[in-house]
Amino acid sequence: MSDPLAGFVGFAEALREAGLPCEAHRTQAYLEAVSAIDLTDPEQLYWAGRLTLCADPDDLPRYDAAFDGWFADQKTAPPRRGREAAPKRARIATLAQAGQGESGAEPDELRVAASAEEILRHRDLAELSVTERAHLRELLAKLRPALPPRSSPRRRAARRGTLDPSRTLRAMLAGGGEPVRLAYRRRSTKPRRLVLLIDVSGSMGPYADALLRFAHVVARRAPGRVEVFTLGTRLTRVSRQLRLRDPEHAMLAAAAAVPDFAGGTRLGETLRAFLDRWGQRGVARRSVVTVFSDGWERGDTALLGEQLARLRRLAHVVFWVNPHAGRAGYAPVQSGIVAALPYLDRLLAGHSLATLERLLVEIADA
Repeated sequence: MSDPLAGFVGFAEALREAGLPCEAHRTQAYLEAVSAIDLTDPEQLYWAGRLTLCADPDDLPRYDAAFDGWFADQKTAPPRRGREAAPKRARIATLAQAGQGESGAEPDELRVAASAEEILRHRDLAELSVTERAHLRELLAKLRPALPPRSSPRRRAARRGTLDPSRTLRAMLAGGGEPVRLAYRRRSTKPRRLVLLIDVSGSMGPYADALLRFAHVVARRAPGRVEVFTLGTRLTRVSRQLRLRDPEHAMLAAAAAVPDFAGGTRLGETLRAFLDRWGQRGVARRSVVTVFSDGWERGDTALLGEQLARLRRLAHVVFWVNPHAGRAGYAPVQSGIVAALPYLDRLLAGHSLATLERLLVEIADA
């Protein structure tokens, strides 16, 4: 007797030949799904495969073509309208456990939330399509970054704290010389400065646009406390350009200001230029400094280590965001990363929107 699921295994193999990543675990999930649905309903059959065998929006046209060709003998084709917009929620019944339930008993149901927005948050920024990049810009605009506070030498009135002699004395004079009410004061707080150093060399090209848009959102949130520089073969300050309200105008202005976009990488020399001209004079002092780079250094790695040691002595916290650090099996073996690690507070991933959101949490807690 032939296996009734053999045809579905063949369909998964046909999709694999068409270029879809139908690994073994996806095929197993597909077989479990089709075992729990009504196989006479083409709509259920279509979504069982789409939710388990497709890993990317670009896979959908190939899946549709393969489904139409493989199940051409179905009496009723799934509505085309349902294929164009995936439902936000799909219900897939799980297999009944062995030896459980009576005849006619309904199996347990697994509710699977298929949110395109949630999937996009974890997608690698370098692999996004044009449509997904447009959606990413909308999600970036929703971010609400917060800078960490730091104590200020200025003091302000408070209900508790240390005694404020001058205000207490003025109150006494106003009250005829009697200490009617004691006044107190305490140190005030203000946002700590944030410095973003973004590598725009050729190896960082797939991430540069998204990182600059991320920097625009942060700079617009606190224009007076955020400084943004690009690193490549030279150092370029783009803080003023990224303070423009419209993100597209800001990106155009930043692109016009950066002459070495998608060029080489000389992290040591550009960091030295930053520290000599800006950092040592106050921009990096007690600031949260974040370097966005994959660590491929074309210059002297010893110079990079020396400049990061200088930066660490000035800054409050130094983060290094590497887009490749979030990938499975990553090891910090790049020459620039090896030279930088001894002087970093954290080495973070930065390949997706979710990791950038995590970076904002780290900055706020610095």
